[in-house]
Amino acid sequence: MLSREEFIRLSLETNLFFQRIMKEHLFFIETNLQPPEAENIAQANRLKRNFEELLAETLDYAERNGLSERAIRSNEFVTPYTLRAEEVSSRLTGASIDTEITEEELELFNNPDYNNEELLEDDIQDLNARSLNLLEEVIAFQRKLLNLSLQCEIFISLYDEMLEHLTREAEYYRDLLRSLQDRRMPRRTLCENLNFWNNILGEHAQFIDGMLDPTEETLKETAEAFVEKFEMLVRRCIRSSERQIIQRSIRATERIRDFKIAATEGLLACEIKSIILPLLADHVLREANHYLRILKMQLD
Repeated sequence: MLSREEFIRLSLETNLFFQRIMKEHLFFIETNLQPPEAENIAQANRLKRNFEELLAETLDYAERNGLSERAIRSNEFVTPYTLRAEEVSSRLTGASIDTEITEEELELFNNPDYNNEELLEDDIQDLNARSLNLLEEVIAFQRKLLNLSLQCEIFISLYDEMLEHLTREAEYYRDLLRSLQDRRMPRRTLCENLNFWNNILGEHAQFIDGMLDPTEETLKETAEAFVEKFEMLVRRCIRSSERQIIQRSIRATERIRDFKIAATEGLLACEIKSIILPLLADHVLREANHYLRILKMQLD
């Protein structure tokens, strides 16, 4: 059973990370649907804005309550590239992003003397409940789009597997919130948790490979090697000792994190030929940072 303090801290850290991830998923959907899908574009935009409102509220709570130092230092909430990636991606697509949230977040995490007042547990319980309700709507929306795409009823310039990928992440977030509302951590084995994230990072490499220009041969070869590495980690999880599979996952994740940093910097400098928005590169970088924190906590 989680203590009151653990419930508040874990809820804030979970929401700060995943609410941003969810709103960006909706940004990617909004900007990759075609003009005939005006209704779905509007729905993606509305859901994105709803998550932005929740994220702004979560950030306000975080300013008055302590987060773990490890979470703050992880660069999973924002990175040094996030604000610029938002500005460029919004300009290139014409879709809105509330960059003031990112500016406030950067200020919060650069201020070691932020307040640490107590917060009523009920406020966080309510925040989690509203996040869960919005998640249910997002999951249903993304499942609908995937089915329409599979039936060739819509054209969206995202892979069907990417839509499935986005939805699995939303479902993972939903499971975390449900467990937190019950004052417990999710009941998953080590391999279940590691395999989820190793699959996610392997798919990131697949998507990057598929979205790079064919002439970017070196980058594509690197991405393909990451696909094979993470697939191997999934296969070997059960047959390896816990410490061994964690250490191997850390090494692989650190390498793909460095690859994503270089990709984000290259895209922002217009030095990489691709159909990858800078925000997508920063997005998957933050997910690698988040997974690294989870992995290193397993060794404590």
